Amino acid sequence: MIAIFAGALLLATASLEQTSATTSSSDVKTLLIEARRSIEDGRPQDAIARLRSADTSVAEVAQLLGVAYFHADDHQKAIEQLLAVRDRLPDGSTAKREAVQVLGLCYYLTGKFADAIPLLEETRTWADHNVELSHILGLAYIQTRQPDRARASLARTFRVAPDSAAAHVIAAQMMLRLEMEQQAQAELERALVKDARVPRANYLLGQIALFRGRLDDAIALSERELAISPSDAMAFYQLGDAYLRASRIDEAAIALQRSLWINPYYSGPYLLLGKVYLKKNQPATAEGMLRRAIEHDPNNRAAHYTLAQLLQQTGRVDEAKREFAIAERLQPPGAR
Repeated sequence: MIAIFAGALLLATASLEQTSATTSSSDVKTLLIEARRSIEDGRPQDAIARLRSADTSVAEVAQLLGVAYFHADDHQKAIEQLLAVRDRLPDGSTAKREAVQVLGLCYYLTGKFADAIPLLEETRTWADHNVELSHILGLAYIQTRQPDRARASLARTFRVAPDSAAAHVIAAQMMLRLEMEQQAQAELERALVKDARVPRANYLLGQIALFRGRLDDAIALSERELAISPSDAMAFYQLGDAYLRASRIDEAAIALQRSLWINPYYSGPYLLLGKVYLKKNQPATAEGMLRRAIEHDPNNRAAHYTLAQLLQQTGRVDEAKREFAIAERLQPPGAR
């Protein structure tokens, strides 16, 4: 998660000289310069050690310590540190702007979205054109169920009009990533009212339908997307997935093959084609597809597991054991 915000943090990061300019002691100036250099070099723990041994009654020292905690992924300590020092920093100073921004990011990363929003909005008053900030704010608005504000913020990120069909689709995409399906569906339906041929809206509605097991709807919506964007490899993949789940094997094979003709580098269609050919009782072809899936994505657990089952069924026990072992290693820790 922290990598998402690395670019945004640079909004407020002062130069070494700016950060230390308000202090009078040359020793403190040197400390701040060295500590910030440690942070920028990816050694926040070194910065923390230096700053904690110094006089944290100096506001800039206390502020930079909070920033160092943030970079060390100790968000709760960063919050405590920055809350304590924020009001001691001069209004409008770079140090205060950085404190406000980092505090907002820490609140976001600890799931305190309502607390994060006013701080990120304050940051936006002087960094309105920064796309990372607009993105983060958009996600925070989604988490607090403010779809109109989310859409407006994300529209700034992607340079589309906030009341456009495209803005609704972008907001819906982010909502789906945050597992906010009902919000996403509402945005997609509004997008199609504004523009019945806006790309990706039908595809994403089909994705929702497929997740909910509404296979006929998933097929119809995927086909509708392909009528708008006939070279959309992911729409063909989704259509093939829906056909396969509906046991329409021949139609699944055609859709998945079309997906691969457009984009031969994605492992998903190879995996599903492996399953298709297993159902067709063509184990050699199925094996070839599964191995291609693994070639393109060695960490595809489902491909390793399905290949292991095929190898087991064809009597290749040792190979099957190796694939089962790989699949087990790739299983998420919480699912074991």
